[in-house]
Amino acid sequence: MQTVPQRYTVTAALPYANGPVHIGHLAGVYLPADIYVRYQRAQGRDVKFICGSDEHGVPITIRAQKEGVTPQQVVDKYHAIIRDSFRDFGVSFDIYSRTSNETHRQTASDFFRKLYEAGQFTEQVSQQYYDEEAQQFLADRYIVGTCPTCGNENAYGDQCERCGSSLSPTDLISPRSMLSGNQPVLRETKHWYLPLDQYEPWLREWIVEGHKQDWKTNVYGQCKSWIDQGLHPRAVTRDLDWGVPVPVEGADGKVLYVWFDAPIGYISATKDLLPDGEWQKYWQDPGTKLLHFIGKDNIVFHCIIFPAMLKAHGDFILPDNVPANEFLNLEGDKISTSRNWAVWLHEYLQDFPGKADVLRYVLCANAPETKDNDFTWKDFQARNNNELVANLGNFVNRAVVLTHKFFGGQVPAAAELTAADQDVYAQLAEFPQRVGDLIENYRFRDALNELMNLTRLGNKYLADMEPWKLIKTDEARTGTVLHVALQLAASLVTLMEPFLPAASANLGRMLSVEKTAWTAAGHAGALPAGHQLGEAFLLFDKIEDQTVEAQVQKLLDTKLANQLANAPVLAAKDNVSFEDFGRMDLRIGTILAAEKVAKTKKLLKLTVDTGLDKRTIVSGIAEHFTPEQLVGQQALVLLNLAPREIKGIESQGMLLLAENADGKLSLMQPGQPVRPGSFVA
Repeated sequence: MQTVPQRYTVTAALPYANGPVHIGHLAGVYLPADIYVRYQRAQGRDVKFICGSDEHGVPITIRAQKEGVTPQQVVDKYHAIIRDSFRDFGVSFDIYSRTSNETHRQTASDFFRKLYEAGQFTEQVSQQYYDEEAQQFLADRYIVGTCPTCGNENAYGDQCERCGSSLSPTDLISPRSMLSGNQPVLRETKHWYLPLDQYEPWLREWIVEGHKQDWKTNVYGQCKSWIDQGLHPRAVTRDLDWGVPVPVEGADGKVLYVWFDAPIGYISATKDLLPDGEWQKYWQDPGTKLLHFIGKDNIVFHCIIFPAMLKAHGDFILPDNVPANEFLNLEGDKISTSRNWAVWLHEYLQDFPGKADVLRYVLCANAPETKDNDFTWKDFQARNNNELVANLGNFVNRAVVLTHKFFGGQVPAAAELTAADQDVYAQLAEFPQRVGDLIENYRFRDALNELMNLTRLGNKYLADMEPWKLIKTDEARTGTVLHVALQLAASLVTLMEPFLPAASANLGRMLSVEKTAWTAAGHAGALPAGHQLGEAFLLFDKIEDQTVEAQVQKLLDTKLANQLANAPVLAAKDNVSFEDFGRMDLRIGTILAAEKVAKTKKLLKLTVDTGLDKRTIVSGIAEHFTPEQLVGQQALVLLNLAPREIKGIESQGMLLLAENADGKLSLMQPGQPVRPGSFVA
């Protein structure tokens, strides 16, 4: 039997404070971490759940530049949004800190200085891109150019987001600075490096030989691949003015590289939570189990680089496990913050008040634990209506409502138990261990399914026993059935709390009980005979079609906006002489009448007041405007276009329109009403 640690330190990846949190972050990192921590607390174990905002690095400065504010203003804004979103979603951090505070600055500085004084770094002078106009060295994300792999003209200096290739700035074709738009030049600069190559033998032994059996396949495989390719020294400093200053002489204008700085944030946050040295037990005592919950894009940092840092320091324990998930897609497309293709947590909480648990349920049920998975709004609706409402909620509602109806809301006494009753109790007793073992092994999706199996057991039991019919002939037997059903309902208060904390609290209020220790959750008799239940109410309610259709439309609008923003502008036509242009008679006309041309789909017959006369113009715009939309509108008209017969109608001019990138037409109109016949100059 595995020894239970004395305590647990559980960290969740620090989110960048340059934008809100979306459902991909939740499914990959924060929800599984919260489920695990809530379960450990239910077991009565000593666990600290640590997180905070990652407030340094180039993405912060890029966001500040785009918004025309300071980096501190950016992180203050998004730190508050992220912190409040996590709180309202029910993520139960013991502390949500930030890396811009003084505790972190001092902790990161002390960490660097100890490694520096111990000779753990190497110094290297290298050529890096420099923007002569901006007078500063450029971090990778401040350099864009053409990807040598796929030809994307907007690849970053560290990665192409179109093809996923890892790059260095010198790989880019025609690089340019994001600060000035100019082509940068190469200049020499000195930095400190962590010599990962020197830690390669130890890492191979620790990971490849030591964690092959207990780490998830995707985590182990990515780590082994990196080690097999050979590790190289990695810079721990950067030429930037936003971050933790490098605390040694000769390092003016340099800060700690964010990948070195950020994981130390776990330690500094624990210091803020537990001052006076108490924090050390959770980072330096071998009796502590350290776990990092992350997404797959952070595996290398948490499994190779941060452990090497901890090893070099010498005073810290190493992570026991790093249960990283894969990625969650959205409606068949990769979630992208730059394209706004995401379901943002703070917006979800505004659009679906009181339904945080529904999103928790759907993201866990569809968690990308072993492969990328897809979130769709239709699946969200179906899981709510068919599983939460019709299964879990239905079971609880029937048990409580029938008890109020037949027994005044008091738990009835159990008479002699039948074989069916005893079988339900026997199965109930197995669920705490079954669900708990799955959580311990980071199989949260399977654990949730087991929880729902308990509610399915309750629904089947009530359907088989039919207490609503039984009450007519056997009140004592009806009481026994409801007594048994209510014991199952009471166990849910504890067993579903890690997954659905708000629903758990509501069910506890409905049953007038507190959650128990995890191991006691499967015991019959949690609700004794005569116990008074609270008022019955619905734990979940149906989500209607129009609600999810509005969310789908929001995404479609986002996709259209992206298409319009990225649509190429057609090349200019050949030049014309001023004399040619001067021959065109452009006037403002008022549309007096409009009707569809018979036996056509595209044509409208318009009567236009040109100020000179009232003339007929035939225009192929019927797929874009109804006749009613056009009557009374003013538009730009070309008067001296030679008349032309169209479908037997003589057209005496042309309406001028603008065509958007999506093919939609708009009238060319004056900014305010003018006299028909006014010249366009």
